[in-house]
Amino acid sequence: MPARPRAGRPSTEALRAPDRRRLYEQLAARLLDYVEVTGLGVGDRLPSERDLAEALHVSRASVRQATIALEVRGTLEVRHGDGIYLRSLPDDSGRLMELTTRRHRLPAILEAREALETQLAALAAARRTGADIAAMDQALDLMAADIDAGGLGEEGDRLFHEAITRAARSPLLADFMAGLAVPISETRHSSLGEPGRPPRSLRAHRRILEAVRRGDVPGARQAMRRHVNMVADIGLLRWSAVQRDGESTT
Repeated sequence: MPARPRAGRPSTEALRAPDRRRLYEQLAARLLDYVEVTGLGVGDRLPSERDLAEALHVSRASVRQATIALEVRGTLEVRHGDGIYLRSLPDDSGRLMELTTRRHRLPAILEAREALETQLAALAAARRTGADIAAMDQALDLMAADIDAGGLGEEGDRLFHEAITRAARSPLLADFMAGLAVPISETRHSSLGEPGRPPRSLRAHRRILEAVRRGDVPGARQAMRRHVNMVADIGLLRWSAVQRDGESTT
């Protein structure tokens, strides 16, 4: 097994360009093969997005979709402004099947989020208390601070939606949300990992909060729907749509 690079610019010699069918999955597979062939260990840095794109003869956007997929799965960690790092070793034979399953599951999760969370926002606008509003304010302060520090704001995002759910005072809807906690976390991570998304997401949350604060039931419902629609603009789903369109014309 070749010795892994220890310093300087990581080598891209072990990478091969994929074919054009199902490019997102091909790229994910190539990156996982690269990790195994080069002997990278947890915490090691992969080549830059630019270097990967050049070595694989694809666009940087295509590489980004594959790294996002592997980041959601927990294999890679993309540190904005720093690089791409190996978070865990790819040691399961069904890794591509898992990626494909996750990609196909996302639309259903997002559909459920829209149905549940728009109603929760409307109920929160009608039933919120001062304590509920304070909890939402604190959650968005935490989200803003994390984004300002270079993070994604995930914890503040999660706490905000939990505060909305509490403010709605609907035990049954709260149970449904609790049952979807893990897949919702997946969509949150995928969405906030999109370039430029965290500040946009923060603004969307603030619009929801202001509608809830005013007691504007239709406004809260609409603001939440717009937010969930933005969350649905995830790289994995955009790339999947492009692939389907390309296959339908071949």
